[in-house]
Parts: sequence; structure tokens; C-alpha cells
Amino acid sequence: MKKNPVISPSFVIEESLLRQNLEILKSVSDRSGADILIALKAFAAWKIFPIIREYFKFAAASSSFEARLAAEELGGLAHTCSPAYTNENFDEIMNFSSHITFNSLAQFEKFIPQIQKHPYKISCGLRINPEYSDIKTEIYNPAAPGSRLGITRSALGKTLPEGIEGLHFHAMFESSSVSLENTLKYTEARFGDLFHQIKWLNIGGGHNITNRKYDTGHLVSILTSLKERYPNLQVILEPGAAFVLNAGYLLATVVDVVESNGIKTAILDISFTCHAPDCLEMPYKPVIQSAYPEPVAGKPTYRLGGNSCLSGDFIGEYSFKKELHAGSEIKFLDMIQYTTVKTTMFNGIQHPNICLNKEDGYLRTLRRFTYNDYKNRMD
Repeated sequence: MKKNPVISPSFVIEESLLRQNLEILKSVSDRSGADILIALKAFAAWKIFPIIREYFKFAAASSSFEARLAAEELGGLAHTCSPAYTNENFDEIMNFSSHITFNSLAQFEKFIPQIQKHPYKISCGLRINPEYSDIKTEIYNPAAPGSRLGITRSALGKTLPEGIEGLHFHAMFESSSVSLENTLKYTEARFGDLFHQIKWLNIGGGHNITNRKYDTGHLVSILTSLKERYPNLQVILEPGAAFVLNAGYLLATVVDVVESNGIKTAILDISFTCHAPDCLEMPYKPVIQSAYPEPVAGKPTYRLGGNSCLSGDFIGEYSFKKELHAGSEIKFLDMIQYTTVKTTMFNGIQHPNICLNKEDGYLRTLRRFTYNDYKNRMD
């Protein structure tokens, strides 16, 4: 079979690597008895869902659109958790959700009458704030002082409101099993007296399970121990990034090389602010295939600039084995998680294709974006 070339710019998902992640996650679920959901906030390329559906059929959603996508393309009702629901979207939330978690008691009290009238049973939960997290990047810390996310222990009484069947906490980001152990310890100290009143406990996402350094054996022992202490609980995890961690790349091409004050910048046919915003928000430097992550004396060294009008649309600096020139390809690794769902069409820059590299090596272009995609966003 003749292999199709990857056309720049493109996000490319490697099926073989995706399946490796799915096998790891499935093994954790089977060994621990915990349910694992895919968090659509990290990955929502639904044309890949037939592969994911071979292993997992349920998703965590944060909005009515995500809940609907989960029901339509994964085939299962969503576990939905949002900072706030509106009168306009709540009917759709109910229609596509099996579980709904509320971020405040006021929201629960507002919507519980509608849930009680709904034709089928919906399990309700509350998002709690353990007031502990070892997340070092503040923008991703939902347990920071004054956080709008989750109910603190002081706001709850000794008995949960009638109709609450679960609790949900999320206080991790790219975290290890040790981080979960510590976070669970703090959460149990504050909320453990309520665990016997509920049917399920959702321990959120941020579990870096498919990272090669992650101790899955330790994770399984944490989850099984939790189940032994509270046999009444269905334990739920909802990682997102772990599903597609290191399972794909973003291919870009150098369009021009410019120099100013001794700094060479290779301008690409992508934009960091448009196509990899976390690189600027977090910030972090993505790994580039066949490049040095920091400047190396004697090696060609460049900043990498995006093709937008934002002056700060650049990442720097990397060294390369060879000089870059117009036409040089740059492959940014591990660029499928979050990146694909956070892209924009700012400046009308060509949006990267979404591709699947099949296990047999055949490249399938799942989506090619055109002028009409840009125009119709404002239609």
C-alpha cells in the first residue's frame, strides 16, 4: 500500500501509540475495579472514537456540547461536571448525562427539581475542594486559595443533601501516583466521614498514567485500598491527556528565517497562540524531533516563531544539527493532548489538518480545514 505523505501543517495521531495508552488504562481499570472515563476537555477528535470505544465507552464532559458528543459518538451518557449550569443548557445536559456534578449547593438546589422530573434516573454529585494540591503551575491549580472550583468542607454539614449520591474532586495535573496518594489522604481527612453516605467517588483527572515513569502498580494499590475502606463506593477516574500522551505530533514547516540583534527566528506555517496555546500560557517548550531543547554551542540555534501578528507568538531557543531554511520540517512531539481542542483561527492562519497514521502505516486525513471553516465561524 502506497503511503500518503503528511502535509504541513498537520496534527498526526499515531494509532499504534494510542492503542498502547489504551491498553495501559484498560489494565489499570481491570486490576483496580475503578471506572475510567475519557475527559473530552483534553481530546475530542471524535473520528478517533471508534478506536477508543473498543476499550472505553464513557466520557467526562464539562458542557452540553461535550455531553452530546459523548452520547452521539462514544455511545454512552456522560458524567458531566461544570462550574455552572444555565437555564438555557440544562435540559440538554440532562438529556445526555447519566451523572451530573454540581460546583455549589446553590446550583444543586436550583436544578434538582428538574432532575427529579426527568424521565430517567440521573445520579447527582457535588464537587468538593480538598484545599490541597501539589500542582506547581498556578493556572492549573483548582485547589488554590479562593478557588471558584469545588465546595470546601466548612461549607458542608454532617449530612449531605437528599439526592446527592456522589462526590467529585479534581486537584491534580500531570501528576504521579504519589501525588494522588497525598491528595486522597487530605481529601479523606476532610470529607471521609461523608463517604459512607454516597455511592460513587470521582477522583478527577490529571493522572499521568501512561507516562513511562508512572507507577501503575502503586496506583492500583491505592485504588483497591480505597475500595476496601469504602466497599460502598464506585471509584471513577477521568484522565484526558493520559489517553493520547505521546501518541502524536504537530508537523510544521519553516516559511522564512529572519535575524534581529543576533537572534535568528525560524517563522513557521503554524502559530503557537492559535495551535499550541499552552506553550505560551503555561508556558512550556515542546520537544522537537532531532533538535536540542536548549542552545548548544557551535550548533545552529533559532527561536521558533508563529505566523500570527502577536509579537509574543514564539518559542525559543532550540539548536539543530543542520541550518534551517524555508521548507525545513519541524516535528513537535506529544502535541495531541489539549492542543487539538484549544486551537483557534485567529488571523485566519491555515488550520492544521487532523490525521490518523494507521497501524499499517497508511495515513488517513480525517479533517482538512478550508476558508469556509474560517468564514462560517462568523456566519
